[in-house]
Amino acid sequence: MKTIKLNDGNLIPQFGTGVFQVPDGKETLDVVKNALNLGIRHIDTAHAYQNERSVGKAVKESGIVRKEIWITTKLWPSEYGEGVTSQAIDKMLKRLDMDYIDLLLLHQQFGDYLGAWKDMEKAVKDGCVKSIGLSNFESHRLEEVLEQATIYPSVLQVECHPYYQQKELKKRIAKYGTVIESWYPIGHGDKGLIQEPLFTRLAKKYHKTNVQIILRWHIQEGTIVFPRTMNPVHMKENFNIFDFELTAEEMNEIRALDNGKRFFTMTLEEQERNLGAWKPED
Repeated sequence: MKTIKLNDGNLIPQFGTGVFQVPDGKETLDVVKNALNLGIRHIDTAHAYQNERSVGKAVKESGIVRKEIWITTKLWPSEYGEGVTSQAIDKMLKRLDMDYIDLLLLHQQFGDYLGAWKDMEKAVKDGCVKSIGLSNFESHRLEEVLEQATIYPSVLQVECHPYYQQKELKKRIAKYGTVIESWYPIGHGDKGLIQEPLFTRLAKKYHKTNVQIILRWHIQEGTIVFPRTMNPVHMKENFNIFDFELTAEEMNEIRALDNGKRFFTMTLEEQERNLGAWKPED
């Protein structure tokens, strides 16, 4: 399993599986167990996904030593704030039935994120969280956290794919050693992106699928990916990208596809209004 060394010294598996929109219970259990059976050692969940309990149960039932599996989860804005966040982390550990979380993220860029960050730093010092980072922080609020932080975010999880490569965002976080994690690594399954002639040509050359070419590009770019699928065949295909390598010229060809096209287009104001009114159950 290929890993990336984070700015805090921890090693994160670069390829994982996400459980966004996977129903709690048997479906989540199956997805996580299938991933672990394939050799995948990174699972990305969140309180908002409402399936942390099943993730924890699947890890326990796998029989794999806990330290060999990387668990990422995320706090919702309703859990932000000094004191509030510490309590939320305790509840999260109980839901997961784990002694520690490998990576804890702030899920959205609104709410008392500065107070939450202080509690997250405390959790690292207390040993119940190994690494901390951000999700969806792309506005000026990213710099607000960076300016206050005594522990810099180890990762920033955002939309990132060949049509939207986050080049400017990477420049903003470079000096902090923060690494990009991609949700929507294949552009939310957009057919136009997946069926780009370039990917079709490269897929034919390497005897791979177009999706495998895109995921391989992410790996060589140094991006952390966790494509979500409930299909065991697709999961196996997604993971089967470590037996070939794109050339420098091919990497540049893919970089040239960047056209600024996003698939998640909600403004910050819309995010606060539409997402802020919701609160996940414990």
